Amino acid sequence: MALTLSACSQDKGGTVDGIELVNAEALTVCTHLPYKPFQFTDSSGEVVGFDVDLVKLLGDDLGVETNVISTDWNQITSGAVLAAGKCDLAMGGATITPKRQEAVLFSAPYFNATQALLVKKDSGYEGLEDLDGKRVGVQTDTTGAIYADKHAEEHGYTTVVFDDLSLETTAVSAGKIDAAINDNGPLYQYASDNPDTEIAAEFDTGENYGFLAKKDDENAKKMIDRLNKLIAESKEDGTYDEIFKKWFGQVPGNVNE
Repeated sequence: MALTLSACSQDKGGTVDGIELVNAEALTVCTHLPYKPFQFTDSSGEVVGFDVDLVKLLGDDLGVETNVISTDWNQITSGAVLAAGKCDLAMGGATITPKRQEAVLFSAPYFNATQALLVKKDSGYEGLEDLDGKRVGVQTDTTGAIYADKHAEEHGYTTVVFDDLSLETTAVSAGKIDAAINDNGPLYQYASDNPDTEIAAEFDTGENYGFLAKKDDENAKKMIDRLNKLIAESKEDGTYDEIFKKWFGQVPGNVNE
């Protein structure tokens, strides 16, 4: 099944194999691009990534295409795009938090994450304690931003907020900020693609990623239950490991079973 980036679908919804979809011909999934390697647009214009391959298990199981809509991250974590019926599910390396659970229904955890500190190579910064008087980038409405703000006064740095990951990371490379805090997966990917940067430290925050669906909705629960089942089966038959290795270069060692 093809994976495409689309505008908000105006197609008529319908029921497919017992599940109501906003577009009867596709599983419509909201995200905020880019968030490499979880979801991003490749050189051919196709939306690809770790999250994409996992959510596509549900689209394939339903026998429909999977269409991806890029939207503001706070519209996803607040549940607004789901409540408005713009998408069936949402994704984006979304950490499951009590606050977010008040607004959305989460899937079972599918990935464990920590926060990481991205710096210019040979900067001499090895942790937050080295950033007194410095500027530290964060992405709006992320757990990384919460972590950075929590420790800003203690370590004497100032946080600088960016709308998306790419703006935050390129600001490190460009020297506009001294460091950046975000999830370890995409920051390790960025450092691999940009050898002028490196990961100076990781902060174990005990985070788990989940897919998101509409809160207090029977149909949404059907989708999440089915996705949970498919991901569990993929872990048993080896598909999950194959997908993980495809995007991270190794078999998972830190993922919830």
